[in-house]
Amino acid sequence: MAESRPRGRPKSFHDKTAENTIQSLDRALMILRVLSEGSGLTLSELAARTGQSAPTVYRVLTTLQTHGFAEIEEPGQFWHVGGGAFRVGSQFLRRTKVVERARQPMDRLMRETGETANLGVEMRDQVLFLSQVETHETIRAFFAPGTLGLMHVSGIGKALLAWYPEARVRAIAAKGLALYTDRSIGEEAALLDDLAATRMRGFALDDEERAEGMRCVAAPIFNAYGEPVAGLSVSGPAFRLTAERAAGIGALVRAAADEVTEATGGRIPEAL
Repeated sequence: MAESRPRGRPKSFHDKTAENTIQSLDRALMILRVLSEGSGLTLSELAARTGQSAPTVYRVLTTLQTHGFAEIEEPGQFWHVGGGAFRVGSQFLRRTKVVERARQPMDRLMRETGETANLGVEMRDQVLFLSQVETHETIRAFFAPGTLGLMHVSGIGKALLAWYPEARVRAIAAKGLALYTDRSIGEEAALLDDLAATRMRGFALDDEERAEGMRCVAAPIFNAYGEPVAGLSVSGPAFRLTAERAAGIGALVRAAADEVTEATGGRIPEAL
């Protein structure tokens, strides 16, 4: 019989989130999150963005620095996320089997299309980019691992939304559909129509909806229950990834996503 492992919650625990929060840890994680969103921030900038006093932020930063989660760049006194944060974050990728299984299909997609291949999942109604295989072209799309994006203006986001229950799509749309370009979808009815078209052709298209001059073609990866859990995409400048090429690239992306679905024990829905 397997040895019983102790649980990580006290016997007297009751879910009182506010009471169980460690205030100093909560503050440190908030500062680390803000630090990760910048490309080098000064102490004053971090204090302003987090609403904390400079001495408090400095104590947090020096503690994070001790553990390798933050580092300071001289000259200029710019703070950055340290290698320790990357090592801890990498554990998330290691437990996500889809990242490992998708790497080879992504590399093949990049070589077949000449454009950047991306892998992403949904996190709190946004797309979290996990991995990327960049093209060697000078002008190319780039989404650093850890980047978050709104679903309705993302190829991967729309690939996932297309196979979500309609009630969930409506709930996400109710939070607001921000407009980034003239092509962005800003109304729920138009989004539902776009998602219906996505299901019909088997892949999603971000047609310069997040950034002018950039297109993205994406398809979902499914779990064992036939639910969309991740997405693969190919993205690049519109002058190379033309509307005429989109259908052919969509078929390649669809095949690669299906390959990852099967490799991870997923099930492709019959309606696809």
